[in-house]
Amino acid sequence: MMRYIAVLGSTGSIGTSTLRVVRQLGNRFRVLGLTANSNIDLLYAQAKEFKPEFVCVEEPQAAFCLQKKLKTKILTGQEGLKRIISDQRLEKIVLAISGSAALKPLLTAIECRKKIALANKEALVMAGPLIMQKVRAAGAEIIPVDSEQSAIWQCLQAEESNKIKKVYLTASGGPLRGCSVQDIKRVSLKKVLEHPRWKMGKKISVDSATLMNKGLELLEAMYLFNLPAKEIEILIHPEAVIHSMVEFVDGVVMAQLSFTDMRIPIQYALTYPERLANNAGRVQFTRMKSLNFEKPDFKKFPCLQLAVAVANQGGTAPCVLNAANEICVQAFLNKNLKFCSIPMIIEKVLRKHKKVSVPRLEDIFAADAWARQEAIQAIRKAN
Repeated sequence: MMRYIAVLGSTGSIGTSTLRVVRQLGNRFRVLGLTANSNIDLLYAQAKEFKPEFVCVEEPQAAFCLQKKLKTKILTGQEGLKRIISDQRLEKIVLAISGSAALKPLLTAIECRKKIALANKEALVMAGPLIMQKVRAAGAEIIPVDSEQSAIWQCLQAEESNKIKKVYLTASGGPLRGCSVQDIKRVSLKKVLEHPRWKMGKKISVDSATLMNKGLELLEAMYLFNLPAKEIEILIHPEAVIHSMVEFVDGVVMAQLSFTDMRIPIQYALTYPERLANNAGRVQFTRMKSLNFEKPDFKKFPCLQLAVAVANQGGTAPCVLNAANEICVQAFLNKNLKFCSIPMIIEKVLRKHKKVSVPRLEDIFAADAWARQEAIQAIRKAN
């Protein structure tokens, strides 16, 4: 039976991979809606191919340009996203909007009791406890798409959560794993964006280079699986074959392995509980010479240390960490901030923050706005 889906953030790395999966699976899925922020040319091409009923863009001017080219109904902004999300025909929403912009549409999807294939970590980092509380109250469902969270989720299926001893969150180490502290001080933008294992967008590539991405995933895993920070250990695993592991109280460790291709966890999130064949790569065990693991170097990657500290603080601290990081990453990409200054600015903002221990939604939005302004000011002073 054909299932209706919407892809929010269809022009990004996850969004385009999702549409590749949909294309391969033929008539199993009907794309009801596509949304994008600024890549209008790609969105136009996607709409021509998949013929959604709705297309949503952020800016009215972009909507005007698209409306002249497409017969599809063109929507704009948050109201447009709500119109797509609330459609009763939708069985599943792929939420691939990047950064904090995903929080509002995620909350809308939860209120509409949707099944959400979540490929965004920042929304959970900002407001994890509130989001999961709303998921339980509404009867919505979150299916993780990120390879690490999908791995944990798959290892935990049919297992009791109180039998977990530890979760091992693996990281390739990013493009700077072999660099010295001195090398990192003068690293180029080109080097930072050259991830050794995954092809990703620029923001997440920078986060992978600082290892902030793994810190955000630590917070995400805490909220998704209701775990304290002390039960999650980060391991550097350069081969990126094991995507995460779960150790149980009896000493058994379950690991999820697969080829490094995001189409694999995306497809499973779409088809769950079914597993279907695909044309992605396969793990070649006889070609593996070894699987290596090491502890992360917090001195070399202070962003990860900041994230671990924030995970133990809770409240509005994770939201502030995420907001300051987003501003710093964009400044680095715009060549307005040195790479090694990213953790320094984030730490300055965190030190000035007055944490709200049990935040309401309005506290989250206020902390996010405050942290962004503080980070902008700190960057100006640094320059």
